[in-house]
Amino acid sequence: MRTTSAIATTTAGLRGAHWKEGRLPDGVKVLPTSLKTDDGAMVTGFLFYRGGEQTVVCAMHPREMLVTQYLVPEILQGGRAMWVMGSRTAGNDLRLEHEKAVLDLAAGQRFLREKGYRCSVLLGTSGGGPLAAYYIQQAQLPGSKRIATSPAGRRTGLDEANLPLPDGLMLVSSHLGQGPLLLNCIDPSVIDECDPLKTDESLSIFNPRNGFAPPPHSAQYDSTFLERYRSAQRARVLRIDSMALEFIARKAAAKKRLSRDFSTADAALAAHTPVLEVWRTDADPRCFDLSLEPSDRVYGSLWGANPMVSNFGAVGFARLCTPESWLSNWSAFSSNATMEKCAPSVNVPTLMIEYTGDNSVFPSEAQRLFDLIGTPDKTRHRIPGNHQGGPISPGGPNGQEQAGACIRDWLAEKNF
Repeated sequence: MRTTSAIATTTAGLRGAHWKEGRLPDGVKVLPTSLKTDDGAMVTGFLFYRGGEQTVVCAMHPREMLVTQYLVPEILQGGRAMWVMGSRTAGNDLRLEHEKAVLDLAAGQRFLREKGYRCSVLLGTSGGGPLAAYYIQQAQLPGSKRIATSPAGRRTGLDEANLPLPDGLMLVSSHLGQGPLLLNCIDPSVIDECDPLKTDESLSIFNPRNGFAPPPHSAQYDSTFLERYRSAQRARVLRIDSMALEFIARKAAAKKRLSRDFSTADAALAAHTPVLEVWRTDADPRCFDLSLEPSDRVYGSLWGANPMVSNFGAVGFARLCTPESWLSNWSAFSSNATMEKCAPSVNVPTLMIEYTGDNSVFPSEAQRLFDLIGTPDKTRHRIPGNHQGGPISPGGPNGQEQAGACIRDWLAEKNF
C-alpha cells in the first residue's frame, strides 16, 4: 500500500480510536455530499479523510444511514479514506427496493472515482453485504444483460446506469439477504395477517408445550416440531407474496382500464399504494434454543432477550412494506438481492469476517456464504463478538477492534 508521509504520521493518533461523544478522530475531515442518481433521486454521503489517500472504503446499508459506523476509525487508522452513504429511503424502508438501492450505491461510486481515488473497496456489514454483492453482480454485466424489471414488474433502469466496478469487497457479519433472513425468523403461527394476535398454538415457539423456556433458560424444540415450523414459515412468506402480487395486479389492471376510459374509481385505485403490516417477525428458534447450531451467542435475537417484546412489538424486520418493497427486499422467493443469486458472480478479492457470537448470522449460514462467493481470492476470519462486533459478555474481547485489524492487514496485503 502506497501512502504519503503525511498519512503515515497523522494516522498514529488513531490507533485504538473509537467514536467518542460525537467527536471526530483528531485530524480527520468530513465532507457531506448530496448526489443525484441516474434516475434523478437524491442521496447523501459522508467522506471521512485526511488527504492524500489513494484507497477509499465504501459502506452502505440499504435501510440505515450509519454515519458513525464503528469501522470508520479503524479504517482511517490504516491510511484509507472512508465513504459512508445512505439510500434514498434511509431510515424508512417502507418504499425501499434493492434495484433502486443499486442505483444509489452507483452514485457514490461515480463520485469517488471522480475524486481521483485509485481503489474503491465496498464494505457490506449485515444487510449491506447482499446489497454490495448485488451491485457487483450487476456492475460486471453489460447493460443489456442486467435485471430489467423489479420483482414487482417495475423498470429498474439498470440497463442504462453507469455502475463503476469496485476493486474489492469486505463482508462483515453479512447475512444471506433480507429475504432469507426473514424466512428464518418470521413467526408462522400467525393465523390472520390482519390480526397479529391470532395464533396457532401448535406452531408457536413461545408455547412451553412446544419446548419454549423463558430467559435465561434455553428452549428445547424437537426435530418434528422444527420441521413443521420451517415448512409453515415458507407457507406464510408465500402467502404474503400472493397478497403483494394481488395488490400489484389490481393496480396494473386499473391503470390499463384508465388508459382506455377515465373513471374516478380506477383513478383512485391506480394511484393507491397499499401498505402491508407484517407482524411477528422475530421468531427464529435458534435464538431461543442454543443447542441448535451451537455458537458463542447468548440467548435472544438481534432485537434483545425478551421475545415477547421483539416479536409482538412495533419494532422489527419488515413491519411496514409496500407490495413492491416486500417483493424486492423481504421475500426469500422473489428478491434479487440474495447471496444465493449474487455471491457466485463476485469476481473481486473478498474478505469475509464473521462474529462467533452472532445471533443473526448462524454458523451454517456463514459457511454457506463463504462457499457461495465466486472469486477464488477470498479470505475468512472468525472473531469473537456479537452481530455488531461488541463483547459477547461483560469484559469480553472487542470484536470491532479485531475486525479493524483484520481489515487493515487485508487491505495492505492486496495493495488497496
